[in-house]
Amino acid sequence: MGMIRDFLALPMVRRIVVLLLFVLLLFSLRHMLNMILLLFLVTYVMSSLTGYLTRKISKLFPIHPNAVALLIYVIIIAAMVVGISNYVPKIINQVVEMVNNILRFLNSNQDDEVVNKLSEALNKIEYKTYVDQSLLYITKLGKWLEIILIVIILSLFFLLQKTKVLQFTRKFKTSKISWIYDELEYFSQKFVASFGKVIEVQLIIAVINTILTMLGLWILGFPYLFALGVMVLILSLIPVAGVMLSFIPISLIGYQTGGWTLVIWTVVMIIVIHAVETYLLNPRLMASKTELPMFYTFVILVFSQHYFGIWGLIIGIPIFMFLMDILDVHPSDNMAEKP
Repeated sequence: MGMIRDFLALPMVRRIVVLLLFVLLLFSLRHMLNMILLLFLVTYVMSSLTGYLTRKISKLFPIHPNAVALLIYVIIIAAMVVGISNYVPKIINQVVEMVNNILRFLNSNQDDEVVNKLSEALNKIEYKTYVDQSLLYITKLGKWLEIILIVIILSLFFLLQKTKVLQFTRKFKTSKISWIYDELEYFSQKFVASFGKVIEVQLIIAVINTILTMLGLWILGFPYLFALGVMVLILSLIPVAGVMLSFIPISLIGYQTGGWTLVIWTVVMIIVIHAVETYLLNPRLMASKTELPMFYTFVILVFSQHYFGIWGLIIGIPIFMFLMDILDVHPSDNMAEKP
């Protein structure tokens, strides 16, 4: 019995036990995973944005972070109200119309060799499963609005009382479960430094990539710009594979609208945007945070999609980086290769 007690008292054993308990807790709350992930993402991004704006504005005149946070949330809520009332119905209609149009195009042009080859390739990746899942998310708009409302309220309360929340939480450090608190504090620091940072950068790159892509598609005269904008924004959150996935429907619509000429111009546009992202945005924003070999990236995306669905494509790489951070493995280390 003493040996078991001594074994459980080892720091590494306690760390592993706490991590397993945390994973078990998340598994038991898997039905709330959408809200938990959104709550973390919104709180982390809004906290970073509030801090950044507070520092910039304080150079001009003193301002309290809570005032900045309230102002940001008022702007976001106002934008959401305008967007939901004016643009969400258009986006839903365009998404459904675009998907149905692409499926009709694929089914009615089986004699076209290019379309036939493309249909075979799409069937191999089971694209209909992804389409069905995406449409299912869209049809649950009411449920998503409820989740978003809860997330906004909780994240706002956290930011307004951040100091008090942290002070109250630190009281557990001197409690009877202080060892659990110490381990959770360690994991939370690692989680914010790796998972949170990578997700934040993915969001920034996704927004910039979406703006550039929509500008290019508008210049080329593409239809369904609202629907394509939502699709590109979501797929841009998927590292590497997102560019390839978004190119499939865009190229189909381009081929349908303007033939091979428009497809070629679309390829040129996407290559230029991808070059800007690779050589300008990633080095500045990622700071070599996720220098993973492409093989690892695709393997992680395959397994994370299998276990977490669509969410896995977005959070798979950040979770992997979090685990690498815990294991003190740094992919960005430039070590000389041995022959």
